[in-house]
Amino acid sequence: MFYLDDRHGKDGGDIRKNANAFRYPLSKDRAGNYKVKSGEMIRVCMTSDFFLEEADAWREEAWQIMHKRSDVKFFLLTKRPERVKDCLPENWGEGWENIFFNVTAENQKRAEERIPILLDLPFKHKGIMCAPLIGPVTIEKYLKTGQIEQVLADGENYGGCRPLHYEWVKTLSEECRAHDVTFVFCTTGRRFVKDGKTYAIEKGRVMSEQAYRSGLSFRGKEMEFRLTDSFGQPIPEEKLYKPRFRTHCMTCGMRLSCNGCADCGKCRDPFAGDETGL
Repeated sequence: MFYLDDRHGKDGGDIRKNANAFRYPLSKDRAGNYKVKSGEMIRVCMTSDFFLEEADAWREEAWQIMHKRSDVKFFLLTKRPERVKDCLPENWGEGWENIFFNVTAENQKRAEERIPILLDLPFKHKGIMCAPLIGPVTIEKYLKTGQIEQVLADGENYGGCRPLHYEWVKTLSEECRAHDVTFVFCTTGRRFVKDGKTYAIEKGRVMSEQAYRSGLSFRGKEMEFRLTDSFGQPIPEEKLYKPRFRTHCMTCGMRLSCNGCADCGKCRDPFAGDETGL
């Protein structure tokens, strides 16, 4: 995040409220319908941390938005699980169905620190993000609990990136397969080591395609989010958003955990027509 902020001329240590992000889940079109459809997933603070102490003043408002949009899935990620219990809203109970809570585990040390806390927290849906994966990690003893529903692994894509080894990813993939947990190998990162050879991969799409072609990703047991409307009534499956993918998405490492194409048109060749794959 510091690398990206620096590229945009910003200070990565400057913690601020993003007003647009707070408006986004509640924004409506001219017909009065929410722009974010029921069943979509919103990833929260992916270049920050939702449980930063500096963000305590704004978190209650964020919780209220997530509670109001009980028909939308929210992906939360943190390196600070020890703060979570004291930062939950009063009406949390045993957890909300539309929240998917994840901790990062970039190496074994962090896995041993954070995952036990994750397992003790009251969330309906839990996952582990091994990103950036900078060392070997085994999580089988945690997968055995049956609480983990998804694991993601990714390499480093920024300046000064450290290498990602194929064997590290393969271990995670095999452990997830053994417990029917979805495993997503997102990208190889810029430096990928396989069979003793280091590959320099500079293009983001190539990193993603090579991760897909490795065959290490695995679709396990489906996650069941029991989403409800504003009246607390279950939303029928046929009314929920269905991810839409284009041709090039078929070989993207992120597809198993992707929200689908926003159909913004930025990736479309205007002379090639529609490239929709599914």
